[in-house]
Amino acid sequence: MGRRAVIVTGARTPFLKAFTELTKLDTIALGTAAARSVLKKTNLGHADIDAIVWGGVILPSGAPNVAREIALDLKLDPRAEGMTVTRACASGLQAITLAAAAIERGEYDVALAGGSDSTSNAEIKLPQKIVHAIAPLALGGRASPSDILAVLSQLAPFTDLLPQRPRIAERTTGEVMGEAAEKMARRNEISRADQDAFAVRSHQRAAAAIASGRFADEVVPVQAGDKWVHADGLVRADSNVDKLGKLRPVFAREGTLTAGNSSALTDGGAAVLLMEEERARALGYTPLAAFKSWSYVGVDPADQLLMGPALAMPRALERAGLELSDVDLVDMHEAFAAQVLSILKMLASDNFARARLGRERAVGVVDPEKLNVHGGSLALGHPFGATGARMVTTMANELHRTGKRTALLGICAAGGLGAAAVLERV
Repeated sequence: MGRRAVIVTGARTPFLKAFTELTKLDTIALGTAAARSVLKKTNLGHADIDAIVWGGVILPSGAPNVAREIALDLKLDPRAEGMTVTRACASGLQAITLAAAAIERGEYDVALAGGSDSTSNAEIKLPQKIVHAIAPLALGGRASPSDILAVLSQLAPFTDLLPQRPRIAERTTGEVMGEAAEKMARRNEISRADQDAFAVRSHQRAAAAIASGRFADEVVPVQAGDKWVHADGLVRADSNVDKLGKLRPVFAREGTLTAGNSSALTDGGAAVLLMEEERARALGYTPLAAFKSWSYVGVDPADQLLMGPALAMPRALERAGLELSDVDLVDMHEAFAAQVLSILKMLASDNFARARLGRERAVGVVDPEKLNVHGGSLALGHPFGATGARMVTTMANELHRTGKRTALLGICAAGGLGAAAVLERV
């Protein structure tokens, strides 16, 4: 019917390193803070929201449908439904494209979408050995001494009973993401020096954006206890290659990935307001951007776990009828500097294009001046579910502010997943 979903605005909480000022705010509270700020910015009535679509990775076991909890905390009209999605680090983008698709199908006219995660509040699970032994007893009411002895006998020998700290590891390979990124660095011949230089550039560009006030309309203050948090906490304006060069590898003894060229565990939330275009204009809003295409892909986690964007980005360009050279801005999630640099090599490789994309020539070389113009996850941080919404907000604002036409987004994700989208200025 020709309906088009448009991005009206977006906002996010400050992104802070886990176990710092935002520790007491769980993923629902962070999501509510981001979503509430969007409503405040637009003066949109609570009865106008048809749905919330939310992305998350570390979902609270007591309330895993974070979207619905946010809707209730915001006191939206009870009819505003909520759906929570998870696609690892691409969860925020997935939530937004699902909302856009629903608007274009006519299911909604107005939707809030985005994501949040609180690494600080990741739940520590009891070993299944304890759960399996105790659960029948706990669910059965009063226990006799013989029942308790029976449970203790099931637990013997009394080993492996302590809770284990959460690990961001692949279930199928057992590797943590950093170990997989180390393999990508070796395979694609990405040097430590290049990784450190890329990380420094991310910090410098993010710091410049903050100093210029570029993020002033995107980052909103959040109350955490009796204090207000106003700004991102991970950006280092004084970062340089000499400082990063002194850091030790963290994922392999002779490796090249360090805390300086890898994204940090982060708390935060980000929200985007989407509307059907005619509805937005009728309400007096100026649309910023719209999706021209998107793509989600999977690769073998045992191959190159984080290579997904090298497949998803060309597919999104093809669906949009564009070449890489047509794009004005490129924004890639920086899980690790090694991962971004590997993807850039793949996109520029004829051999990769023939082997993995079924095309004779490379997708192309990404102009460094177009890439992550305001920094990325290495500097700003990476709350897993929020990063996609942060990227959409920043690129939509940048297109609107500069008058440029298109932006290409790329995100790698655990499980061997990749995501991409093409935004166009409205």
